[in-house]
Amino acid sequence: MTVADLTAAGRGTPAGRGAAAGPGALPPLSVAVIGTGAIGQDLVSKIHRSPLLECALVAGRNPDSAGVRHAAGLGYPTTADGIDAILAAPRPFDVIFDATNAQSHAEHWRLLQPLDTLLIDLTPSKVGQMVVPTLTGTHTPTGRNVSLISCGGQASTPIAHALAAHFDVEYIEVVSTVASTIAGRATRLNLDEYVATTGAALTRFSGVRDTKAILNISPAVPPATFRTAVHAVVPGATEAEVRAVVDEAAERVRAFAPGYEVIACAVSGDRVTVSLEVIADSDVLPRYAGNLDIINSAAVLVAEQHAARLGPAARTGVGR
Repeated sequence: MTVADLTAAGRGTPAGRGAAAGPGALPPLSVAVIGTGAIGQDLVSKIHRSPLLECALVAGRNPDSAGVRHAAGLGYPTTADGIDAILAAPRPFDVIFDATNAQSHAEHWRLLQPLDTLLIDLTPSKVGQMVVPTLTGTHTPTGRNVSLISCGGQASTPIAHALAAHFDVEYIEVVSTVASTIAGRATRLNLDEYVATTGAALTRFSGVRDTKAILNISPAVPPATFRTAVHAVVPGATEAEVRAVVDEAAERVRAFAPGYEVIACAVSGDRVTVSLEVIADSDVLPRYAGNLDIINSAAVLVAEQHAARLGPAARTGVGR
């Protein structure tokens, strides 16, 4: 099943929750979310829209957080006991999304590793197998810990991979800009991890050894829309050739992140610059928060791909 197939199966459908019910339909996977910040809130909303996933628990630390209230308002079980509540569940969840921070994720993986569950990491911890939906496809992960790299990684690696697949690329540099108002405490704590993990992903998916990642947190008013610029040294490429390659890669990303757009593509000598913008397609995020939207969209798609691979007998039924 391709990215486009899964999108057509119900991604973004307003009545997505339970839409897969019917004769012969598989029950949705039981999933849990750890983290009730902005990224956790949007995750819950996206899970709510998916016919392949059922949110069985949202775990945070603050019982009065906006994320807990949002999940409860959608009718989902919530807890302020964090990872302890996940571990105390009577049966393992099929999928757990970790929307906390890189340091916490390492500990969460240590605790959850004995369980038969897929852990999807939205922090830049670089602990698990790095996944980019349009590049890794529906293949089964080699382990049960999947890394979504970073927001900048999800935006830039499809372009970096496409350039390297068609041209002799000597260097890649990625500069992402996010609004200060949407860059939470975890993002600020994990700046070093963000840079290291995004750079590693660029090398992993492009094959180019000389890479660099930079994250700008902009205090601009009004808030800056999430943008990522991919700079590359590509001898001999023409602007028309680069634009065709970039547009093809971007079209595949839009299958699950419709706000993803190429806003500029320029070639000057051997220097290539591709500017990307992501507008959030979200029930809870402002439009400028495309950084959270693209990584959450990728995470939910990975879970849906996992659901498509599993037979009904493999599903735990936790919370149903």
